[in-house]
Amino acid sequence: MRTRLIATAALILLLGLSAHTQQLQPAAPEPDFDKIAIKTTDLGNRIYMLEGVGGNITVAIADDGVIMVDSQFVQLYGKIKTAIASLTNQPVRYLINTHFHRDHTGANEAFAKDGATIVAHENVRLRLAAGSRSGVTGNVVPPAPAMALPKLTYQDSMTIRLQGRSAELKHAADVHTDGDTYIYFTDANVLVAGDLAFFGRYPNIDFLYGGSIDGMIRGVDELLAFVKEDTKIVPGHGPAGIKATLRDYRVMLVIARDRIAKLKAAGNSEDEIVAARPNADYDAKFGVDARAIGNFIRVVYRSLKD
Repeated sequence: MRTRLIATAALILLLGLSAHTQQLQPAAPEPDFDKIAIKTTDLGNRIYMLEGVGGNITVAIADDGVIMVDSQFVQLYGKIKTAIASLTNQPVRYLINTHFHRDHTGANEAFAKDGATIVAHENVRLRLAAGSRSGVTGNVVPPAPAMALPKLTYQDSMTIRLQGRSAELKHAADVHTDGDTYIYFTDANVLVAGDLAFFGRYPNIDFLYGGSIDGMIRGVDELLAFVKEDTKIVPGHGPAGIKATLRDYRVMLVIARDRIAKLKAAGNSEDEIVAARPNADYDAKFGVDARAIGNFIRVVYRSLKD
């Protein structure tokens, strides 16, 4: 415990030194977890999407267990378990993390204690073990406990198998983070995109840990080349979609990038671009608040190459 506290303090000091150059924004208020309900969407072929708060969860039922993708926040662990139990009496045998952010990995430890094997790209293990910081708010997340870390890691691709079900994992390099995984369930034609895709809202881009707006566009291109027209796509956030939904998402990313890049090239500061509201049409379409509007502009601005 003492070692973890020292490591966390060192992380705060080290990362805090680089925070002076960019204005930090207020963190989002913590959700009222008691009021959160878990919504279940049936995607067919014994695959379900669970929505609560944070990243979407995918539950794929096999003959001898469950393959689960992402775990949201630990405060929702009980509700998530109840939602899964309403679908099957099979245990969660594998928990795949699409990346390291705690709204996707927060209940890792709880499910690992139940017997689930956590699976992720090798960089996810590194980030969780070391702790991390938000480039927008400066919020520091301490190192995760050992039980919450992935036990199975991979570099480029791997396949997880249970009886009557398999999940194909593929790493997309330096897109949303440096450890992104997307997962394809072949028999069901379901793709779990993680935070490579956000439907009906602006994405987060973790520019401190390998992400960039150009990387996001490249990642979407990789997904578009992979999926079929009727593939059901589970995004990291937002409702499930299909290939046409992913195409629309790419169009938004390119338009927003070009608008912000043009203003930056003209000498406008980050705050000036936020005030200019260059994506007012999408702001209205998505119905997002000023915080979401500003944070998206800031992460695009900071990830653009000068």
